[in-house]
Amino acid sequence: MTLWVGVMSGTSLDGIDVAVIEAAGDGERPTDWRVVAFETESYDIAARARIATAITSGSAAAICALDFELGERIGAAVNRTLASASLRPADIEAIGSHGQTVWHEPPAGARGGSTLQLGQAAVIAERTSCAVVSDFRVRDVAAGGEGAPLTAYTDWLLFRAPESRAIQNIGGIGNVTALPAECSGATPQAYDTGPGVVLIDGAVECLTEGRSRFDLDGGMARRGAASEDALSDWLSDPFFRRPPPRSTGRERFSRDRLLEWLRRHAALSPEDTIATLTELTARTIADAYRWIEEPPTACYLCGGGARNPVLASRLERLLDPMPVRDLSALGLDADAREAVAFAFLARQHVLGYPANAPWATGARGPRLLGVRTAA
Repeated sequence: MTLWVGVMSGTSLDGIDVAVIEAAGDGERPTDWRVVAFETESYDIAARARIATAITSGSAAAICALDFELGERIGAAVNRTLASASLRPADIEAIGSHGQTVWHEPPAGARGGSTLQLGQAAVIAERTSCAVVSDFRVRDVAAGGEGAPLTAYTDWLLFRAPESRAIQNIGGIGNVTALPAECSGATPQAYDTGPGVVLIDGAVECLTEGRSRFDLDGGMARRGAASEDALSDWLSDPFFRRPPPRSTGRERFSRDRLLEWLRRHAALSPEDTIATLTELTARTIADAYRWIEEPPTACYLCGGGARNPVLASRLERLLDPMPVRDLSALGLDADAREAVAFAFLARQHVLGYPANAPWATGARGPRLLGVRTAA
């Protein structure tokens, strides 16, 4: 059995997730595995503001400084998780660090894509005394892929089964992995569905003047009603008509674009505004399932948006009669899925297994992902 650490900081800018996994065997698919520890460290307001500014208008100096700051924060978060699990750095084979995406532009026509994640691996290695595997997305993008969703590979690795399944992440951005039944011989599929909670969270923070950062238990959406007129503004985006492979991010569903939309529909009450954005997320997820070739027998939710009962309930109605469940039904904490994925991606890098899943990203072929920084 070997121990691996995965670290994730996503598009919702909530904080740093750290997972420690134990895996048996050295084949591509582990013979057994379990989550040893999982912890989340939230960003403070100032850190979230620095990251958001870097994404929207960061100078070279600001991005450089943030790269090292995030390395320090990730290293400290890993050390705290290891200490709480009574583990030593020497116990860990490697840390898989996704880093914080500040820019992700998928390829379009003859133009290649580009992607940038911050969280300096050398700093993480220095602070933790562990080897670090980082920069997972860039090789796939260099090979003509979307660079996302990378978690599709680990979904295939861990959750394929005799029946077909959909693993639906609702983080800042939503993405789905459609796993056909193992015996069917069909190819899995994975792609971004559109905004997860990035627009909902941004609007809540704006409308409450920073008093709230998200719609707790869907309370605002529950008291409101979706506006079809305001909804159509977002649904006209060509992204929603683009077939897979596809990926997106804050670059497209940006704060500036959200603020412009809020100004155009300022007559809506705060509750109706949040209800509209909640409907947008649910509707675009459900609509994106039209590209799934083998209909799933069930949908399993993960990510922060899975904890919003109004959003989950609306998605359940839109996907009916397909059952909608929490990912915990498959034995994994829904909040831990992405951090666990990057722990496995570190394992695959060290063992030499390509992990980009060209069927998800559209890359020219399988590629070994990540760059290793020695302890």
